Amino acid sequence: MAVKIRLKRMGAKKRPFYRVVVADSKSPRDGRIIEQLGTYNPVVEPAEVNLDQDKALDWMLKGAKPSDTVRNLFSNEGLMEKLHNAKQKK
Repeated sequence: MAVKIRLKRMGAKKRPFYRVVVADSKSPRDGRIIEQLGTYNPVVEPAEVNLDQDKALDWMLKGAKPSDTVRNLFSNEGLMEKLHNAKQKK
């Protein structure tokens, strides 16, 4: 099973709010998820990101691939750097 870390859209029309989730790559965008890792609110200024970094790092070490947007969010939070350091220690 290919696992992806991606955004699940919530919120009202014209007021997006996203959950950062782990899901099977074949499931629909707002469909069944495996685990929720955090939230992303692009409406407020500056954009608000809440993540459980330990869970996200654990899933990526297990082989989950983040989507492009999630990769950018993780990079801004410093999580991609932690991933590279964790892989080098192994």
